[in-house]
Amino acid sequence: MNRTSLCVALTALTFSSFSVAGGHGDSIAELKAQISALSKRLDSMDKYTTTMSKPKNRSLWEDKIKWNGDFRYRYEQIDNQEKTDQIGKDDRNRTRIRARFGLTAQVAEDVKAGIALATGSRGGDPISSNETLTGGNADKGIALDQAYISWAFADNTALIAGKTKVHYFKPGKNSLIYDGDLRPEGAHLKYDNKKLFATAGYNFMSSDDGSSGNGDIIETYGAQAGYRFKLGEDINATVGLGYYSIPLEGSSFQVDSSKSFGNTEDGSTNKYLYNYEISQVFAEVKTKISGVKTTFYGDFVNNADGKEDTGYVLGIKAGKVKNKGDFGLSYAYQDLEADAVMGAHTDSDFGGGGADTRGSKISAALGLSKNTKLQATYFDTEYGGANNTTEYDYNRIQIDLKTKF
Repeated sequence: MNRTSLCVALTALTFSSFSVAGGHGDSIAELKAQISALSKRLDSMDKYTTTMSKPKNRSLWEDKIKWNGDFRYRYEQIDNQEKTDQIGKDDRNRTRIRARFGLTAQVAEDVKAGIALATGSRGGDPISSNETLTGGNADKGIALDQAYISWAFADNTALIAGKTKVHYFKPGKNSLIYDGDLRPEGAHLKYDNKKLFATAGYNFMSSDDGSSGNGDIIETYGAQAGYRFKLGEDINATVGLGYYSIPLEGSSFQVDSSKSFGNTEDGSTNKYLYNYEISQVFAEVKTKISGVKTTFYGDFVNNADGKEDTGYVLGIKAGKVKNKGDFGLSYAYQDLEADAVMGAHTDSDFGGGGADTRGSKISAALGLSKNTKLQATYFDTEYGGANNTTEYDYNRIQIDLKTKF
C-alpha cells in the first residue's frame, strides 16, 4: 500500500473513531497519538523505500573506476638532409593520429589497478603510439599501452608492477633519457612526501631467455631522488640526482635489430659497444613573471662507460594552456652525444630520434576550449658526426590538435 492509500485510510479511521467517541476529549487525545505514530511509521517506510531503490552497484562502480584518455591529430613535415640531398628525394609530409584510453580501479583502500589501450600494433614502436593515415582508409591498430597494479603498503610509499609510464621525475617533462611514450616493464618502488621523493626501478627489455634457457635476459636498474622547496613566495624549486644502469655491451640492438639509434656499435658484430651507466643531475624552477606561470629547467647526464658520453637539455616554458584563449610558449636546447643514453629510448622526434643529436626545439600553443589546444612545434636540429659519421641537418614541423579527458 502506498502513502496516499495509507493517508486515505487514516483519514477515514480518524472520522470514524471521532464519531464513535462522541467528541470526548480523552478519545480525541488517543486518536492524535495514533495518528502521530502512524505518521512516523510512514516516514520510516519512505526512507527505507528510497534507500532500497538507490542503484548501489552503480554508485560503487562510479566510486571505484576513473576513466581517462586523449586524442591527437598531427600534420608534420620533415626535411632530412641525408635524404633530401639525394636525387629525387623531397621533404616528407604526413598526417598521423594518436588515441589513448584507459581506466584505474581502486580495488581496495591500499590497492589500485590500471589498464590502458593506445593506437599501435603488438610488438610495435615502444616510444610512439602514432598511426599514419594511409592504406586507403585501412583500419588502425589498437594495442595494450599499460597494465599495472599499485600497492600503497606504507605512508607515502607504493610498489607498482607491470607495464607503466616512466615513474622517474622529468624536469620540464623533457625526454632526454626516456621518451614520453615509453612504457617500461617491470616494477618500481616510489616514496613521495610532497617534499622528498625517491624512486627505484627494476625493469626488463627481455625477461625470457627462450625455451632452451640460453637466450639473453636484459635487466635494467634505476634510482632517483629529489627534493622540492620554496625559494620565495612564488618560486618553487625541485632538484635531484639519478642513476640508471642499462647493460647492453655485446647485446644485439634493441627495438630495431638493424639500427643503433646513434649509439656506438661494434663494427665487427653490429652489436652495442658500451654499457649505459648513466648519472643524472637535474633542476626545475617554477615561478611567475608578470603574472605568467614560467618554468626553467635543466637536465644533465653522463655515461660512465663510453667516449661520447655527455648530454644535456636546458629549457624554458611560459604560460599554461588549459582553457580557451590560453597561450603558451616554450624553448629548449639539447645536445646528446652518441653514448650519453640508450638511443632507442630517448626522444623519438628530436633529430629524427636517437642519440648523437643536437639543436633547438620551439613550441607555441593556443587554447581552443577546455582541455583542447592547437600547438605548433619546430625542431631545428642536427644528427651524426660522432665516430667519423657524417653530420646532417634535420628540420621538422609539427602541427597538433590535441584534446584530453
